[in-house]
Amino acid sequence: MSWLLIVPFVLMLLAIALLPLVAGPWWERNINKVLVTLVLGLPIAGYLLLQGEAGWHSVQHTLREYVEFMLLLGSLYIISGSIILRGDLQATPVVNGCFLALGAVLASIMGTTGASMLLIRPLLQTNAERRYVTHTVIFFIFLVSNIGGCLTPLGDPPLFLGYLRGVPFTWTLSLWPEWLAMVLILLVVYGVWDTFLHTRETPQALQLDRTRIEPLRLQGGSNLLFLGLVIGAVALVPAPWWALLMLAATAGSLVLGGTAGRAANKFTYAPIVEVAVLFLGIFLTMAPVLELLHQHGTSLGINTPARLFWAAGGLSSFLDNAPTYMTFFEAARAQTSATFAGATVAGMPAIWLKAISLGAVCMGANTYIGNGPNFMVKAVAEEAGITMPSFFGYMRYSCLILLPLFVGMTLVVF
Repeated sequence: MSWLLIVPFVLMLLAIALLPLVAGPWWERNINKVLVTLVLGLPIAGYLLLQGEAGWHSVQHTLREYVEFMLLLGSLYIISGSIILRGDLQATPVVNGCFLALGAVLASIMGTTGASMLLIRPLLQTNAERRYVTHTVIFFIFLVSNIGGCLTPLGDPPLFLGYLRGVPFTWTLSLWPEWLAMVLILLVVYGVWDTFLHTRETPQALQLDRTRIEPLRLQGGSNLLFLGLVIGAVALVPAPWWALLMLAATAGSLVLGGTAGRAANKFTYAPIVEVAVLFLGIFLTMAPVLELLHQHGTSLGINTPARLFWAAGGLSSFLDNAPTYMTFFEAARAQTSATFAGATVAGMPAIWLKAISLGAVCMGANTYIGNGPNFMVKAVAEEAGITMPSFFGYMRYSCLILLPLFVGMTLVVF
């Protein structure tokens, strides 16, 4: 295969990263995303189909993985969209920290998108009387929309792609020491930061916050059962039955889960349609890239845990973290020698897989475009009247807070 075949993949990633910034109104229409996907993806699919049996097998395998991937994302998105948490607590540093800690746990259970959409509105309502809220939203993106999703394949799309390629479902639970360390460090930093800003709030705002109290209440709780079915399907049921069980759980949520939650969440199918369109282009254009990595992975020189952690994480900061994960996943497998004597997972050293997984998931928090929920949380916050930093303004926060954390992770773990 010619290296020219990676050009559509690179263009697809650049389109996702840059077009929202330079051609926002045009890119917002899903029909234009379909156009980009077809222009870049169909020539690759056609080329592969002309290569004979191996090409046909590659296209079939790619489309099967794509369908499985979208079944999980679609199920989590639709079911979590029927659940809403309402209430207004006193916006103390302890209460805000509990919101962030809960979100970091839920992110691995219902996905970073589901946990973000469930908790961001009650968190903003709780802080409605306070003046200083921007830092809370930023730490929410760090913890709930990204780092919290490390522990299961349900947490973040890259990990589910790894699961589809042979990583055991429970392997990601082995990341709990790194997950716990990062979550605790960020919660401590947030607690100090929020305590300082809490003292700068006006007495009138704090008094108003103490008087406007509304206990938390959950609507659409029956959908938690359907969410549990999705989790059980992925973890325990063999293919193809797990896919059928997820479809049944999604249908059950739509028919029996009630409509009040979806109405309150202003639920629409537009975001998941956008994801489906873009990932179709990513999966199609990624196929020759993965094959080339199989053939030439040993020549890349990214062959230590630290290098894999920063390479996967650095690209995930600016490109979609799912294809970035798969790129380095295949590169690592291609570089693993048959004589390697250490512990392996999915055909590569376990420490390499840990580096790729943590880099792709956690460093998606470095920018607004590193992971899908980041922009969604930003949009909800701005809709609530919170002034959010610009693209590079947000990066000042991530460089100040996250980069030292990741450097420490490299020194201790890798």
